[in-house]
Amino acid sequence: MTILQAIVLGLVQGLTEFIPVSSTAHLEIVPVLLGWGDPGAAASAVIQFGTLLASIIYFFRDIVRLIVGFFRGLVTRRPFADTDSREAWLVVIGTIPIVILGLALKDHIESTFRGLWIVTTMVIVIAILMQIAEGFAKKHQLRTFEQLNTGDAITIGLGQCLALIPGSSRSGSTIMAALFRKVERATAARFSFLMSIPAIGGAGMLELIHERHHLASLGWTSIVVSIVVAFISGYASIWFLLRYLKTHTTHVFIYYRYALGIVMIALLASGWLKA
Repeated sequence: MTILQAIVLGLVQGLTEFIPVSSTAHLEIVPVLLGWGDPGAAASAVIQFGTLLASIIYFFRDIVRLIVGFFRGLVTRRPFADTDSREAWLVVIGTIPIVILGLALKDHIESTFRGLWIVTTMVIVIAILMQIAEGFAKKHQLRTFEQLNTGDAITIGLGQCLALIPGSSRSGSTIMAALFRKVERATAARFSFLMSIPAIGGAGMLELIHERHHLASLGWTSIVVSIVVAFISGYASIWFLLRYLKTHTTHVFIYYRYALGIVMIALLASGWLKA
């Protein structure tokens, strides 16, 4: 992987990880369109360390507050006694589904699920589900972060599991699931970002250990460059999306997904891209 490729992949990862258009899909599609080939699931997971760092720094105060709340709830055996403890335990509950399914489906995630027809299908399917969720949310009063409950955490956590299939988008699937639970968009995005920290960190470390020889063949300098670029663009992406969703729906991202899916179908059907 050249430095130019590292910069492009890091930029793609950072800009699309938090916006509901699927970073994994773009990390597969962009290199193929440029004739570089698929960098592989391991490289994609490790590049995510950049966006992981962006999440940690952006939400540092929240993370400290939730960690203190988590242990306070653990020591007092009253995990839902106060706001900080309750929110921390909801993040833990919401993270459990993707940990279980991620380990169970690891082989498929790294092979079967990365086919471009599957990626294209999920880009469109999640767009349809997001549009249905937006229509549902329009008819209801939406709830804030302080009003989240265990049912919300489980549902949003199950929605996050869809992100194991490239093309789904972690933020897209979690926001979609949250809207069906009558949770407001900005709250859903914030909860999604907090849940992504242990999920991305765990996946990245696992790939770093298991695929270190493959990653070394790509060049550690290039890997580090891509992580740095992903961090900078990812931080900007978080800042943008949280502010955007306070006053806007997700329709612009839905329409983008439709357009992307149509283009991918045309390229695959014509043979310009190989599935």
